[in-house]
Amino acid sequence: MADRLVGVRLAPYTTLRLGGAARAFVSAGSQDELVEIVAGADRAGEQVLVLGGGSNLVLGDEGFPGLVVKVASAGVEFGGAGRVTVQAGEDWDGLVARCVAEGLSGVECLSGIPGLVGSTPIQNVGAYGQEVAQTISSVRVYDRLARETRDLPAAACGFAYRDSAFKGDQGRHLVLAVTYDLVESGLSGPVAYKELALALGVELGARVPLAEARAAVLGLRRGKGMVLDADDPDTISAGSFFTNPILSAAEAAELELRAPEFPRWDMPGERVKVPAAWLIENAGFPKGYERGSVRISTKHTLALTNPTGAASAEELLALAREVRDGVREKFGVTLVNEPVMVGVRL
Repeated sequence: MADRLVGVRLAPYTTLRLGGAARAFVSAGSQDELVEIVAGADRAGEQVLVLGGGSNLVLGDEGFPGLVVKVASAGVEFGGAGRVTVQAGEDWDGLVARCVAEGLSGVECLSGIPGLVGSTPIQNVGAYGQEVAQTISSVRVYDRLARETRDLPAAACGFAYRDSAFKGDQGRHLVLAVTYDLVESGLSGPVAYKELALALGVELGARVPLAEARAAVLGLRRGKGMVLDADDPDTISAGSFFTNPILSAAEAAELELRAPEFPRWDMPGERVKVPAAWLIENAGFPKGYERGSVRISTKHTLALTNPTGAASAEELLALAREVRDGVREKFGVTLVNEPVMVGVRL
């Protein structure tokens, strides 16, 4: 088992480059080691933060007063018939690239998303018409309350838009590995996102070679500063900071009174999804809007950035609150943060 370190700065482990020091820090290089470390900390009554790729995380300036466990488990197993079982510490985009190379369809539109595999079911990661809930077969977890390891079928994971049962269970379930059921095909799934269809020059519902779908998604994401790039300060972010609001019919009708032409996507149950980026920009927060050391991305209004890497978490949150409150005042819609908050609150 790796040695514990004391006072490790956490900012370098997050894509926002924010966060103070951990009281204690350890890296878990295998599934068994991950369970052993977390279970031991639980028995000792120690506060635990499980750290993946740090791409969907806002850490407070005071750091973390307990044990930070860095997930570093590795391993990808191709089981045939499109089934792939992946350890939680594997890089997500590396997995997508390998699946595309292997002719496995179902995750190609999730190219370029930073982070580790273990985080994907928690957030129900999605983009460009795909989400992992469409392909996850099961999730192996360590249940910290029952103190046992088990495999949860997808139906038990409570998947919803950018949400899952794991997200709200206060860390009870530690994700150890994820099994995906993909399709053995050289072609993508049906293109379900208009922007992607336009980039590919095809109609919605068309299928294209997997490599073409991946390349187009990466191009779109780079254009928005959503692919990590050391030379691009817009990528010092947590990606989309706010989720797209899903409104009831009554809420949508109220928004229509304020903004008759607001863009929308119809959802089941007479609900309506509204693009948060449109709300932000039309509430008076354009690309590049700055407050001190932080700003909205110059490429995409959904991303809040720390362009010099020198800002504090509180500076970033002050900008997030300004944007949230401005949207609420203008449109009556309250934006909800997508990144996980640790030691801070929006």
